[in-house]
Amino acid sequence: MKISETDLILNPDGSVYHLNLLPHEIAETIITVGDQDRVLEVSKHFDRVEVKKQKREFITHTGTIGNKRISVISTGIGTDNIDIVFNELDALVNVDLESRKEKEHKTSLEIIRIGTSGSLQEDVPMDSLLFTTFGIGFDTLMNFYEFENSNNELMILDALKEQLPAFNPYIFSADSSLKRKLAEGMITGMTVTCSGFYAPQGRTIRVKNQHPEFIHQLKSFSYNGSRITNLEMETAGILGMAHVLGHKACSVNAILASRLDQKFSANPAAIVEKAIKLVLERIN
Repeated sequence: MKISETDLILNPDGSVYHLNLLPHEIAETIITVGDQDRVLEVSKHFDRVEVKKQKREFITHTGTIGNKRISVISTGIGTDNIDIVFNELDALVNVDLESRKEKEHKTSLEIIRIGTSGSLQEDVPMDSLLFTTFGIGFDTLMNFYEFENSNNELMILDALKEQLPAFNPYIFSADSSLKRKLAEGMITGMTVTCSGFYAPQGRTIRVKNQHPEFIHQLKSFSYNGSRITNLEMETAGILGMAHVLGHKACSVNAILASRLDQKFSANPAAIVEKAIKLVLERIN
C-alpha cells in the first residue's frame, strides 16, 4: 500500500520532514545523543565527515572511522523526539520514498544511545559508565504501538506493577549482540525512562510531588537479582521503537548524578568523552 502524504511527510527535496535527510546520508550504524553540541563531540573523532545536516534540534553528521561508516544524530530530550527520529530513520532505509511503498527487503539499523543519567544505587557511582539491560518506560510512547514482550520482560513488568500500582510502565531489553560488543567492563542494570526532568524524576522545586516515594520505590525494586540502577528520559523509548521497527538498539549511560546523595559530577564532560571513545573503539 502507498503511504499517504500526511502519514509520511517529505520536504520538497524528498528528504524526511524533521531530520531533513535523504537515504544515502545515513549509515547503518547510528549513534544518538540528546544534546546538539554532543554531535560534534562524537564526529570530531571521525577520520572524515561527509554529511552535515541540521533542522530544528536534529543535527546529523555522517562519516567514517577507518572503513566503518557511522552517523551521529541529536534527538533532543524525551521520548516524543525518539518517536520522530526512529520513524524517520526507519523510513529512510525501509520505505521507497519515491513510490511511498514499504520495501520488500528490510534493513536493520544498529542504534546506540550515548547519554547521561542519574544513579539510584550506592554502588553505581558518579562518573561511571552503565550499559542498560532493560529500559522501563514511565512515559506513554509505546502505548500507541502494537508489540509483544518476551516472557522475561512480562515477568519483570508484572513484578514492577505490583510494587508501583499507580503507574503503567512498559519494558524492553537491549539488543544482545550490542551488549556483547559494548558492555564489557561497564556496570549493567535496568534503566527507568521518565516523561520529564523534574517531578517525573522525583525532583521538587516549588510544587509538591504527588509521588514523593518514587525514587525510593525504584531503588528498592529487584527481580531475580536484577535492579533498577538509573533513570533518564530516552532509553526505554529507544529500545521500544527499535523493537517494533526491527532494529538493534542499546543505551550507554554516563552517570553524572547520585540521586541518593543529591550530588552532581564535578567534571561531566570527561565521563561523556570516555563513553564516546569507548563506543567508537568497540563498534569500529
